[in-house]
Amino acid sequence: MKKKICNQCVTILLITNLVGISFLMTSAQAVMENSIIVQMDEPPTPPGQPSDGPGGSNYSHAGVRQTRQGFGIRQFWVFEPSQPTPAIAPLIVFNHGWSAFFPFYYKEWIIHLVKRGNIVVFPRYQLTALIGSRTATQNAIHAVQQAIVLLQNGDHVTPDLERFAIVGHSLGGGITAEMAVLASQHGLPQPVAIMPVQPYVRTDTMMDDFHEIPGSTLLLVIVGENDSIVGNASGRMIFSTADQIPLERKDFIIQQTDRYGEPALVADHSAPLCFPRGSSVNAMDYFSTWKLFDALTEYAFFGINQEYCLGNTPEQRFMGLWSDGVPVQELVITDSP
Repeated sequence: MKKKICNQCVTILLITNLVGISFLMTSAQAVMENSIIVQMDEPPTPPGQPSDGPGGSNYSHAGVRQTRQGFGIRQFWVFEPSQPTPAIAPLIVFNHGWSAFFPFYYKEWIIHLVKRGNIVVFPRYQLTALIGSRTATQNAIHAVQQAIVLLQNGDHVTPDLERFAIVGHSLGGGITAEMAVLASQHGLPQPVAIMPVQPYVRTDTMMDDFHEIPGSTLLLVIVGENDSIVGNASGRMIFSTADQIPLERKDFIIQQTDRYGEPALVADHSAPLCFPRGSSVNAMDYFSTWKLFDALTEYAFFGINQEYCLGNTPEQRFMGLWSDGVPVQELVITDSP
């Protein structure tokens, strides 16, 4: 009798163990299936650089030649296209933001511009965060004057001074607008296109009226929805007081933050920074600042790609697609900021 009881106990124990093992295996399988589902349900990623068009990687040059001249507030860098080296190329001035006085901070954008066939001059205009900032525009103008002399000495790509444009970020955006006003009286070519990006105008040292920018100039003013550093007051002031420029030749553009996927696309004050080989370069560059300035200069220089830079068109507003096909939040275009 005892033996039968023991056999029954063993049988019950085996059944219990088998049921337990089966339950554990089923649970483990469910966990694995859920894990697979979680792994497959990853957030969408932002769009990469387009292969062609404004902002795209359809580069006409494979190399960049870099030259540095001067020191401190009069220092400047010149970047020229090479491989192949053109005989002549349009000239672009790139004005940096407050204290971002080395090309490193915008290097990928500069390389992009040069590989598309432009000469880029990068004035330093500051020695430190404070020294030089009160005379920033004058320092930048002097650097550009010297850069043009250097480029015309026969050892460099000749600058096409009829195809001259200026872009700048933050304080450099304010300098860009001032440079457009002061260009002719300081012996610089008159820019045919300018683009202040998230601009800042110092009310104590800089002009507060840009009426003297010629009406023939193409103008884009870019601000960021989440720019808590300078906001949009300077941008609105530049746009509204540059009143010689007709509305069909200028637009006020607002970058929008989009957190739909990962990493998020954030329209803050650091959005235009483009560190080399870093995560700072994203769709906010490819489809916004890079695209807009490429198109603006190509329209000013060659009469092409107007639809990508002016007129509140679908091409101008488009910011690419997340990896699952959802459109990124479009740019907001207005003539009455």
